Amino acid sequence: MVSSALALHRFATGRASRVATALQMLKSHLFRHQGHISAALVLGGVDVEGPHLFTVYPHGSTDSLPFATMGSGSLNAMAVFEADYREGMGEEEAVALVARAVRAGIFNDLGSGSNVDVCVIRKKAACAAKEAGAGAAAAAAAAAPEDLVEVDYKRGFEILQGRTYERAHPVVYAKGTTPVVATKVMPLHSAVRVLEGEPAEAMETA
Repeated sequence: MVSSALALHRFATGRASRVATALQMLKSHLFRHQGHISAALVLGGVDVEGPHLFTVYPHGSTDSLPFATMGSGSLNAMAVFEADYREGMGEEEAVALVARAVRAGIFNDLGSGSNVDVCVIRKKAACAAKEAGAGAAAAAAAAAPEDLVEVDYKRGFEILQGRTYERAHPVVYAKGTTPVVATKVMPLHSAVRVLEGEPAEAMETA
């Protein structure tokens, strides 16, 4: 829905969409549904203002940070970012950090899948034209999105298979290891009568 709205916005204005415009559309839509969509998003992009990274929470609140994690496994991934992130990282170093953060989420959270996908958004020369002057900035603002950024989807960047830990000798528990505290057996005819709606008093007298 937001992608279609941004395409219509570009058609109506004749200008490339800004990341802030996508952010406003996303947060307004999520706030309208009061969190029932249950979407926790990381929004990244490059426009004439430069690179942007936002977090969008399910109720529509947002934040702008140098690094962000959302969803299952996000606490584990954030620990990796907080420990190893630094300003001025190169692309290869940054991709390796992101992959390591996602792996931390996968190995320590049951709902984070098993593969690492990476998306790299690179700024093209036209997007940096704002620094060259007002005329160049206007040309960059009117440029098509594909002229501003190059998006590289690294699907299956890492395929994680197998367990992270295996016992050398599986533990086999002998029968009777767990004590039986209590045993209760309900006769089958009593259960049938309860399901058929017979009062409990009648079941007891029967």
